[in-house]
Amino acid sequence: MPAWRCLLPGGRWHFQHGPMDLIIEARGDSRAVALAHEHAWLRFAGLLQELVDELPALRAPVGAGCALRGVVARRMWAACRPYRAGFITPMAAVAGAVAQEILAGYARDGIARAWVNNGGDIALHLAPGASASVGICSDIAALDAAQLRNGLLPDGQLRIRSAMPVRGVATSGWRGRSQSLGIADSVTVLARTAAEADAAATIVANAVDVPDERIGRMPAWQVRADSDLGALPVTVAVPALPAGQVRHALRQGLEKAQRLQSDGLLWWALLVCQRQWVATAAPAMAAQPSVAAAPFVAGPPPSIAAAPARSLHPPLHRSLP
Repeated sequence: MPAWRCLLPGGRWHFQHGPMDLIIEARGDSRAVALAHEHAWLRFAGLLQELVDELPALRAPVGAGCALRGVVARRMWAACRPYRAGFITPMAAVAGAVAQEILAGYARDGIARAWVNNGGDIALHLAPGASASVGICSDIAALDAAQLRNGLLPDGQLRIRSAMPVRGVATSGWRGRSQSLGIADSVTVLARTAAEADAAATIVANAVDVPDERIGRMPAWQVRADSDLGALPVTVAVPALPAGQVRHALRQGLEKAQRLQSDGLLWWALLVCQRQWVATAAPAMAAQPSVAAAPFVAGPPPSIAAAPARSLHPPLHRSLP
């Protein structure tokens, strides 16, 4: 089936081709926006075949050298390279890398703000002084029919400003279309690029885990025949766990996220599991001392520039109204 597109309300575009499912929005000079949309469409139309042509290598574990040829394939490999000591394939960054590639057409004069959302992994273009808000839906299992019909009610909101070194947002977890080794309902990561955010979210979500024989796991290939994870046991069911076990799992993930943050591989991360949450501290930013970001508590949003690591104890429904 060929790639197709349709115009959505508000001037957004929907591009779809196989597993690539993009929602795109741009704001700025109307002519610049129109040209960027056409550039993005021309790039999108042939992108899936480029990836399919190298699919066997993209599904292989990342090694010390890169033999991939395509620019997106190489971007996927580069985003996953820091994690090659464990098991990771370039496919861990595919959604973010695709979003990043399509976004490149919007980085031009006349466009103040643009975003490409590829199934929840988002690449951003922000001209100086611009900002974007990104809603967080921390547990897709909690969505009800009314929200699906009338629009999602986010649990919280991220405010990303141009002065922040963040142009990528990604979420991973055991639910939805992701396959995960852990039990996080969601791990949302802010990073320099969408590909880097995608890879880091995968790694942190894998780390949110606790041993419990009641947690359902199956070889990845039995869950999805084309999985790049092969026989690795991925999570397929998580029962209600004691609060202490959930806290332990979140601590495991937080420690991993803090190490990645220290290494410059992510800027900020929010981890959610069974209505408990934890987040890394936000790096100080002298140029932007008051940057609002999720999670929200009742009242004014916190300053991410001075925010400490978040508590494991507040239940999600109180912390993210």
